Amino acid sequence: MKKVNFHTHSELCLHADGTEADYVQAARDAGLEVLGLSDHAPFPDGRFDMRMQYGELDGHLARIARLREKNAGKLRILTGLEIEYCRDMTDYYHELLTQRGLDYLLLGQHYYQEEDGSYIHVFSIPKRIGTAGYVKYALSAKSALETGLFPILAHPDVIFSNDFPWDENCSLACDILIEAARRTGTVLELNANGIRKGLRRLGGQLRYPYPHPEFWRRVSVAQLPVLVGSDCHSPAFLWDDCVKEAYRLGREWELRFVDSFGK
Repeated sequence: MKKVNFHTHSELCLHADGTEADYVQAARDAGLEVLGLSDHAPFPDGRFDMRMQYGELDGHLARIARLREKNAGKLRILTGLEIEYCRDMTDYYHELLTQRGLDYLLLGQHYYQEEDGSYIHVFSIPKRIGTAGYVKYALSAKSALETGLFPILAHPDVIFSNDFPWDENCSLACDILIEAARRTGTVLELNANGIRKGLRRLGGQLRYPYPHPEFWRRVSVAQLPVLVGSDCHSPAFLWDDCVKEAYRLGREWELRFVDSFGK
């Protein structure tokens, strides 16, 4: 398998360090063959925080294009963005993939949309919703995957960072996500950044916030394609011990690792 990473952030997102060039150098130092630069995408109307400004996007893409040309034959560089699915933004996603020339959109569903149009962050699913919020998240991700615009689902089990015991809603959310990925041919990402957060007491278990063992055991049974994503917010983390631990866990869970998503 090739040494690859498609989930990389930069200082533009306001919660990471390093320029685009710093990550390219780190990838070359680590011996990667393919690097996808996929910072948190801005929206034209400025919705959501902790990401680059919309006015910074063209400059970001131009710097990546120069790095791609400079490193031709040494490192394959892909241009991506990690982005949430919002029902009213379909035209924008198409624009990013056509007019802006992106290679891929990485679905990072940090928010799901309620029926009234409001957004709930997955890290702060309120107690009044409880694990029913997991099902809402899964349904929103399902809708996104059905558009065919997102070849990779980043940290699909990120919802389990909350301190709720496993119940039937947890199982249903897993079933929805896994079936949607199966039907749409989506690659699921085993995310190393959850490992960087360390072991915690959550839902009566000592575990990482994500990856969640129960989710990935179900993915193993379904034999869906899985990529490890560093989700690095510093060049030093591009290929660190947490990435290696993600691969070790994936082998333990007998996941079907891949090194591409059809590009």
